[in-house]
Amino acid sequence: MSGLRLIDGFDGVLADLDGVVYTGPRAIEGAIDALYRLAGESKSLAYVTNNASRSSEEVAAHLRELGAPATAEQVFGSALAGAELLAGEVAPGSTVLVVGSEVLAESVRSQGLVVVSPSEQRPDAVIQGFSPALGWKDLAEAAFAITAGATWVATNLDMTLPQERGFAPGNGSLVAAVAAATGKSPLVAGKPEAALFETAARHSSVNRALVVGDRLDTDILGGNRAGMVTVLVLTGVDSVQTALAARVDERPNYLIRSLGELYEVYPAVTADGGLYSCGDAVARVSGLTVNISGREEDLNSWRAACAAWWATYPDTTPDAAPEIVFTTPG
Repeated sequence: MSGLRLIDGFDGVLADLDGVVYTGPRAIEGAIDALYRLAGESKSLAYVTNNASRSSEEVAAHLRELGAPATAEQVFGSALAGAELLAGEVAPGSTVLVVGSEVLAESVRSQGLVVVSPSEQRPDAVIQGFSPALGWKDLAEAAFAITAGATWVATNLDMTLPQERGFAPGNGSLVAAVAAATGKSPLVAGKPEAALFETAARHSSVNRALVVGDRLDTDILGGNRAGMVTVLVLTGVDSVQTALAARVDERPNYLIRSLGELYEVYPAVTADGGLYSCGDAVARVSGLTVNISGREEDLNSWRAACAAWWATYPDTTPDAAPEIVFTTPG
């Protein structure tokens, strides 16, 4: 895409939240302006989150408090994706035991399915999402129904839930408990599965989506699984070093420092006899070593390094992380 701004190849952005739009209680510098600019560029914007306990309006209200453009229609959580996934697996009017929040229950009802109480002996399906009110009895009822043959969908498999005092068990931990009791595994809607991204793109009428995320193992992997183009933004969890060593299915198509770089020309990477060039940087691979002629703080050095490493190991990820050697150009 030499000579084109990164955003020019797409008609919409599917953006993660934490690490992309904000960190903790504050918006990331430049993120709000970049998000507002999308409308002026005739690009649609959707937010994708694994959260299944807050409504779209609650998430949108939080984003507006931070100054970001957001309506409920632009927020896609794993509750809706999970309900849509479930609706594709069972007949209309099927009975569903909802192990989760009222937001999840409403999403299930919106699909023409019937939410039933735990006293229902043989529900057709179980959908499991996080709620702080869940207890042992809820998990037990889910296990009974699943063992009896109910279709099982989980909204997401996030093992932990960040809290002010540390990390608490997330939906994935509760799903794991039910899996251990039943010996079965659920269908999963949220990241890193494709369903959430497909739901957001479909409802947003986006044909050429650019998935923007800060985590390789959720945002980038999920976008890749959905067959979408992915960009890792370096304002959150993952870094250029982790991107370089990423598993094959977690490798992003693009690397940018911040959302503002969506509107900059993305430099081309060229290959010539094992040398990969990006801007003034050149990289080559020798065994498990990536030799980079360029400055370590220059993102083009890492773009060239990723291209060289990924071309050398296109189908497998070496067990050992690459050794990185920088030399001063010229």
